Amino acid sequence: MEKLLFDSKLGVVFLGTTCSKPPIGQRSGRRFSRQVCSCREIGFRMKVSYSISRSSSEDIDSTARGKFLKSDSSIINGSEVAACLWPPARGNYILDAYEDEYGGIIIKSESLPWNANDFASSLRASLSQWKVEGKKGVWLKLPLDHSEFVPIAVKVLVVQEKYCASTFAGLWKLPTGFILESEEIFSGAVREVKEETGIDTEFVEVIAFRHAHHVAFGKSDLFFICMLRPLSSQIKIDELEVQAAKWMPLSEFVEQPSIQDDNMFKKIIDICIARLGKRYCGLASHQMISKFDGRSSSLYYNVVEPQDFNCQGT
Repeated sequence: MEKLLFDSKLGVVFLGTTCSKPPIGQRSGRRFSRQVCSCREIGFRMKVSYSISRSSSEDIDSTARGKFLKSDSSIINGSEVAACLWPPARGNYILDAYEDEYGGIIIKSESLPWNANDFASSLRASLSQWKVEGKKGVWLKLPLDHSEFVPIAVKVLVVQEKYCASTFAGLWKLPTGFILESEEIFSGAVREVKEETGIDTEFVEVIAFRHAHHVAFGKSDLFFICMLRPLSSQIKIDELEVQAAKWMPLSEFVEQPSIQDDNMFKKIIDICIARLGKRYCGLASHQMISKFDGRSSSLYYNVVEPQDFNCQGT
């Protein structure tokens, strides 16, 4: 899982887009839905990555999602650690870690607790301690057999729309919007995230997409789920379209009734979780020139190399 967090609350972004061709007189474009996953908090970031020394062929399904989300993940205060262990206090202790050359903390993954609840409480205690010590960042590498710990360190960027059907009032959802005609999927995604939430990002890959027919104005619709890497964390909403935006624990986001009742969206969450656990790879954008027209085009495809530590396919 990519998670770039270094000096100030960041993480990974999941974003979705929809391409549709409206009738004449309507704005042409693609609708984006964005979700930003972050290990961010108070003034610094925490990087979470996965070891690929082990492989997994675990199915992307609700069972995996249930295991993944079975934890207390509502509080994560970014911080760092000085290499030490704190004597247990009410079951909490400072995670074993050491300081890097930049004043950050690297947590020793081989010394992590095996129980998710113990990990959550120890992480909270550790982050509080490292924050007091003024550490600049925290780096955590999670082995695949600790994938259920990810929600404890992951938050998503969600919004409440200013104008929506009464059925969805109060729902925290992925931000949505349209990209412009002749605009690339990846550049439109980055722009929409910035406009609606104020978060700077960079495109990583398309995770999946869905194709539906007879949607708005009877047209077909393509919805792309993309992964972005956040470059900032300070939220500044577009007050014309967005009522509110915030970083929400992944497990809390998924447990919303409207999300639980939607089979397709639950499957999207399963896929995103599999991507975070390096059990799935998306489609990266590659610029190619065809001899048929001599123009540069964006070709999205998946290439997994042995030395690629950012993604490991199933």
